[in-house]
Amino acid sequence: MDLGWLLGRARTSFHHAASTVSLPTVKGSKTTLDAICKSVTPTCNLNPLLFNGHLQTAWTVIKSAGPPIVYKRRIFHATDPNFAGTFAVDFVTDAAPSEPDNTLPPRTTYYTEDEFANIGSDDTKPMLISLHGLSGGSHEIYLRHVLAPLVAQDSPNGGWEALVVNSRGCAMSEITTGILYNARATWDMRQVVKWCREKFPNRPLYAIGYSLGANILTNYLGEEGESCELQAAVVCSNPWKLEVSSLALQRTWLGLNVYSKAMGSNMKKLIERHKDQVMKNGNIDLERVMKINYLHEFDREIQCPTWGYPTEGAYYRDASSADALLGVKIPLFAIHAQDDPIAVDEAVPYEEFKVNPYTVLCATSMGGHLSWFEIGGGRWFARPATAFLQKMASEVKSRKVDEKNVSSGLAAKASDASGFQSPFSFEPTRRKMRVPSTQTYG
Repeated sequence: MDLGWLLGRARTSFHHAASTVSLPTVKGSKTTLDAICKSVTPTCNLNPLLFNGHLQTAWTVIKSAGPPIVYKRRIFHATDPNFAGTFAVDFVTDAAPSEPDNTLPPRTTYYTEDEFANIGSDDTKPMLISLHGLSGGSHEIYLRHVLAPLVAQDSPNGGWEALVVNSRGCAMSEITTGILYNARATWDMRQVVKWCREKFPNRPLYAIGYSLGANILTNYLGEEGESCELQAAVVCSNPWKLEVSSLALQRTWLGLNVYSKAMGSNMKKLIERHKDQVMKNGNIDLERVMKINYLHEFDREIQCPTWGYPTEGAYYRDASSADALLGVKIPLFAIHAQDDPIAVDEAVPYEEFKVNPYTVLCATSMGGHLSWFEIGGGRWFARPATAFLQKMASEVKSRKVDEKNVSSGLAAKASDASGFQSPFSFEPTRRKMRVPSTQTYG
């Protein structure tokens, strides 16, 4: 009997293809993705008082200050007319505001027009794009635990540049049209990556996503495939199969009346703040929305009529990122706690990790949802996440230096001992929600 939980010692396991992609190092040698992920993952020693996923997850409501990160905000206007509206992007800066702006999250001010006009640079600093969890934002403590060691000037790469893409209406931003965000809202991320490539042509780009943001990021990576501009990415506490996770929440008292109710309440408050814009959709019943208690009810009353889904189950199946994992063609490191009560273990696509050599999953036996609290308040997941990004940025050659450095990878077609290959193919990012556009991701 394993009694490691009594001491806060979580078991750690890795799940990946038999041969992961080969990556050239700056020293001229080669390494593999799984070797990198294993080398940067420390022993998982957590707070023994928080000995299961519920306690770990519950501890997130104890709001410590967390690492201070200062931001400057810019409002972006969507360039894709199918997803018209605005969204807020918060850029990490070292210039602390002289006085707080109460219309924004803490330590956040707006760029002036002159400041933003001169934001472009030819430098080669690594740059991180972050996607937060459901109803969160750049202010979230879990997100700042990763940003703080990367942007520090004494970091191995001399201080990363970083930004956070806030989902529409989150982090005290405005919703300006009837277009909200959902679990597969990759359009704002796509626009930001394109913008970064134009403004910072020499910066290697990386990304990290948390919870719902992890699902969005994985979908984005799968949709982009070999055309992806990112060098590598990390996802933490991804719910992967949204219908599976939703049903798991609904079948227990804690899942339904604590987690689902809390998330549903947060999303309901977001709609209440922006109801004038949201109601422009015309097919949303505000009276029914005001009776929402749980997250799946929110998705039924808001996401379904907004995006044309007949049921929340149809939405969940279409927006899930488990299949998109098979389309990922850049190094991806996923971190998951097997006792996560929200992004449940039964929803993790373990088999898909075993066939895509561009992906590695690190699973710990304990940790909860975006938690992994250590003694002292640190969050364990931030250590392998930042170490992976640092190693990829400092020791692995940019893909633009040698586009042929990665093996051709995904064994998506079944074959038997005779060498027969099926003539049929699987499209991992083919979605059912369509827009009147030629865009393949619509």
